[in-house]
Amino acid sequence: MDYFNEHWVTLVLTAFYVGGCLYIGWFFKKKASQGVEGYYVAKREIPGWVISLAFFSTSASTNTYIGQAGKSFQYGLSWAWMGLIWTFFCIVSWQLLGPKMRSQTARLKSFTIPDYFHLRYKSNMAKSIRVLSALIILFATIWYMVGIAKGCAHVLTSVLDIPYEYGAFAIIAVTCAYTIWGGMYSVLWTDAIQGIIMFGVAILMLAIPFMYAGGTANLMEAIGNTEHVTQQGEPMRLGLVTFGELVSFLYILGIGLAVGMKQISEPKNLIRFYSINNAKSMRFAMIWTPIFLGISLVCVMGLGALVHGMVNAEEAGYLIHHTDEVVGFMLDKYDNKFVNGICVAGLFAAGMSSLASVIIIIGTAFVKDIWHVVRPMDTSKIIPRTKWFMAGYCVLVYVLTLYPMAGIVELTAFAGAVFAASFFPAIFGGLYLKWGTDLGALASMVMGMLVNVVWRFGFRFEYAALKDIHEVIPAFLMAMLTYILVSLWSGKRKPDDAHLKLVFGTPKE
Repeated sequence: MDYFNEHWVTLVLTAFYVGGCLYIGWFFKKKASQGVEGYYVAKREIPGWVISLAFFSTSASTNTYIGQAGKSFQYGLSWAWMGLIWTFFCIVSWQLLGPKMRSQTARLKSFTIPDYFHLRYKSNMAKSIRVLSALIILFATIWYMVGIAKGCAHVLTSVLDIPYEYGAFAIIAVTCAYTIWGGMYSVLWTDAIQGIIMFGVAILMLAIPFMYAGGTANLMEAIGNTEHVTQQGEPMRLGLVTFGELVSFLYILGIGLAVGMKQISEPKNLIRFYSINNAKSMRFAMIWTPIFLGISLVCVMGLGALVHGMVNAEEAGYLIHHTDEVVGFMLDKYDNKFVNGICVAGLFAAGMSSLASVIIIIGTAFVKDIWHVVRPMDTSKIIPRTKWFMAGYCVLVYVLTLYPMAGIVELTAFAGAVFAASFFPAIFGGLYLKWGTDLGALASMVMGMLVNVVWRFGFRFEYAALKDIHEVIPAFLMAMLTYILVSLWSGKRKPDDAHLKLVFGTPKE
């Protein structure tokens, strides 16, 4: 009873939000089960405002609201530059990829990113590309999902005193349930609602340090003259407010590229282009999505640095080594039941929006792009088997979340680097380069994956001079170069003119 009296506002608001998500999943259950197109891409009938908010909410996940926000506690306001990099790639994604991907996938009747590769490059080798890209999705999303669940679990521990393992189970189980029920319908509509909540929560969380410190002047004086120390035990002094003092720009650029480029290469983002209903909706989303994302990133990316104005030296000494817990600690320190309730619901929204998108992507990748390709099945079995695989994969993610491989930022950045290097060359080439070939796509995927893994585990952390050079930089450059050179070398393998006309449409289109 004492626990409920202390946390009832947060519990009620969170329960209301979770119940709403489950209701949406159940509401779309029948409609989503009517066919593969409905379950996988919501029959391409979703309004632009829903897609815009859904793209924003899945891009700005727990990685942003907890991991990235907390990281600025360690690196200062310099970390806020990350938001500019992400917003730039959001603009690139919608201007460069969105319209063409919507039109091409509709003409090819593509339902997933891997089957787009198969249908676009059209050859026996294209089947291998489809299976390989699906395997890359299964590999990279493990890292991403563990990072998201880890962040949400830490917030529940800090604010509601819920044990880490219970919090991780709750976030994964609830998201898995409504995703399995309603497929892409429930993913997009819940993401849109989550986007509205997240936008407001980003602004609210930014206000908390200022309200706690008693105004802008007091807070900026506190962080500008802090006596807190870095991880190495050295005084921060003006480091929190001086660009590049606590972290190199090269490291900011690497993480920014790795996470930002997910928007131009990650299936959970790109699949949204499949579902938008018409060109007018596309134009709306092209304008408003970067605005939603940009404003939110401005609010949260430097949040951790401001939390220095709320903590004493002992608390700062702990948080500098546990940056994933900074946001939860801030909410607990502020200790306003109503504010905490809204923020926890918003942080749940940030995590669930990304988890739901990834859960359906891994289900479609395994069942339709691996199982169905290797051993074709009756169409009626695709949706049930997709649901069962999603449930099993979530169990695996929960087990790994109990023993996370790294912090949120590094986990999600590595996943982003894998997608950026492995997928973007083949996607960009498929959309724009008629001379792109199946062999170029396959070679670029292999190169991107290999360089990512070898650079991270063989070079980056073995040599001090390379520590700040994120694997996305060499991996992306090598993969893009590989696609161009191999496609030019294997020019005879490009699809025939009739197929290219189908892919690229008439000039008016």
